[in-house]
Amino acid sequence: MLRCRARCLPRGVAVLWSPQSTAQKSTFPGPPLNLDDRKVFQHKTTWEITRGLLVFMLCSSPRLVQKAPTLLSISRRVLGRRLWDSLLRLTLYGQFVAGETPEEIKGTLHRLQQFKVRPLLAVPIEEDVGQAKEGEEWYDTNARAMLACLDLSVRGLTEESPRSPMMQLKITALMAAELCKTITLRLQEQEAVSDLNIERVLALIKGEEVRFGCLTPEENLHFQKSLSRLRSVAEYAVGKKVRVLVDAEYTYINPALSLVTIAMMAVYNTQVPWIWNTYQAYLKDTLMHLSQDAALAERLGVCFGVKLVRGAYLEKERRLAKEKGYPDPVHPSWEATNESYKRCLDFVLDRASHARGRFELIVATHNKASVEHAVQRMKEMGINKNDGPVSFGQLLGMCDHVSLPLAQAGYSVYKSIPYGSVEEVIPYLIRRAHENQSVLQGIREERDLLRLELQRRILRKP
Repeated sequence: MLRCRARCLPRGVAVLWSPQSTAQKSTFPGPPLNLDDRKVFQHKTTWEITRGLLVFMLCSSPRLVQKAPTLLSISRRVLGRRLWDSLLRLTLYGQFVAGETPEEIKGTLHRLQQFKVRPLLAVPIEEDVGQAKEGEEWYDTNARAMLACLDLSVRGLTEESPRSPMMQLKITALMAAELCKTITLRLQEQEAVSDLNIERVLALIKGEEVRFGCLTPEENLHFQKSLSRLRSVAEYAVGKKVRVLVDAEYTYINPALSLVTIAMMAVYNTQVPWIWNTYQAYLKDTLMHLSQDAALAERLGVCFGVKLVRGAYLEKERRLAKEKGYPDPVHPSWEATNESYKRCLDFVLDRASHARGRFELIVATHNKASVEHAVQRMKEMGINKNDGPVSFGQLLGMCDHVSLPLAQAGYSVYKSIPYGSVEEVIPYLIRRAHENQSVLQGIREERDLLRLELQRRILRKP
């Protein structure tokens, strides 16, 4: 019986690459990659340049980011809803959000396509422990929003795009975070591990009658309904040919998320990796879990998809570890996190290089050094840069000086794109800003490039 430990899933050891590897070979045609091209922003309007500068200056202030919820609440009362809405649409919302209506979203996707960038739509819905909703209606409504997201992901895309669109999914939009925490705690109990094993969860996803003795009747019922919602989203995604990237969240619920995600892979990734899991390199045990999960997927005979990120919940993870007296799960420094990301990246690139399309990954990072390392390793391994197993991903409105040169050089590039009304999306953006303060403080290079472009226009330099 396959065992799930506290984080739940395994994966074996990478095979070292050799020139005789079965990787897809590529001569890397097209223009050379230049991540130092100062002309990268010349396609933007002067207003877009100015807005980007303003937003980046605001977001790079930790004190301002911390006070953002209070400031937004006060400004909404002072300005009134309509003026407040208009002001945010011109600034924060306009910088990072695709829009609200299908026409606005389609327009954003079309503009990205013109630069050979692909969509990774994100529904800005999630739940944390302590925010559980009464009944199932909130989660059912979210499931319908996910299906609508899948429709938007493929709407208006041109036929010549060689890669499927992607969407991000947070399991806590479809299953209570409280239940995820409970399952995570149960996975730490020896007697519950065999109860919550991968085969039994897999059977429940397939619609079989399964009851878990370590959960209450109410928890069993909600678990069943939650997996039914996930199943409906996954089946629709496969029909639409959209890859679903399941987000990682906090360490106190991640083992439950991974358990469910790998079980979903076992159902839907038999031929193509439609369901992907996310791995946070800022956690000390990420490479171990990544290796274990990949081994389990291989043992189950299914394809594996990886979204590799640095991680976004650093401050809260450290605070919780200190408050509750357990070891800090986060690497002690930015340098250590970078080294962890590099090790994980080398691992997944190695696996992808000889997996014959059964192992795919997205290098989801704003760090130029990580992108350059991935590009170099892809060349060494002969991995096709456009329709091979490796993609790159950044947030909409950020890191265009990396995304656009990558796409123009022929690499597969995606932008993570939230959408929805101002009131729906702004709280989501503020949460992301709180979680990504290290990223926001590291946008100095992009801010300087925007400033140089604005100065060039003002002075009318060629």
